[in-house]
Amino acid sequence: MYDIAIIGAGPAGASAAIFTAKAGKSTVVIDSDKGVTRRAWFENFYGIPEIDGPSLVDIGVAQLKKLGAEYVLDEATDVSAIEGGFAITTAGGASFQAKHVVLATGFSVEFGEKLGAATKPGTEPRVKTIFDVDADGRTSVPGVWAAGTAAGVSVHGIITAGDGAKVAINLISELNGDRYVDHDVIKPKG
Repeated sequence: MYDIAIIGAGPAGASAAIFTAKAGKSTVVIDSDKGVTRRAWFENFYGIPEIDGPSLVDIGVAQLKKLGAEYVLDEATDVSAIEGGFAITTAGGASFQAKHVVLATGFSVEFGEKLGAATKPGTEPRVKTIFDVDADGRTSVPGVWAAGTAAGVSVHGIITAGDGAKVAINLISELNGDRYVDHDVIKPKG
């Protein structure tokens, strides 16, 4: 059983996975590769003068893999509560179990609703419904977290990326029982 399963590998899901995997939490990311980021162009992403959405997604996936997350290119089709966590099945017939789930599902709240997570009307254009999350990203279902557009933050990629990182830090902190901080420093040359 994984510590964390993340559904979605756009900026929110990939950022969450980068942090959870780097923190040593066993992480699986299940992604259908159908997110809106694949159709985006960015000139407003901090530290990147410009980048097309497909490249941003590909770099994020490569980074989460490098840090130890398992990446599964498949469509999640079902999520259910099981003893000690959650089971996720995919269109390709794979099955995964995790203690916690992060829903970084963009415009869709289907999986969370199936689990009983509370929702509310969205505030962004074309985003009809979002998860009703607390400040840390928890939904009303213990063990189910939401990040990015599905959690009600702005649809802008840099904002959803930051929200995915925030949710991951809060989830890692809960698992560790102590506030988690991830700050690397440049190693001196010579």
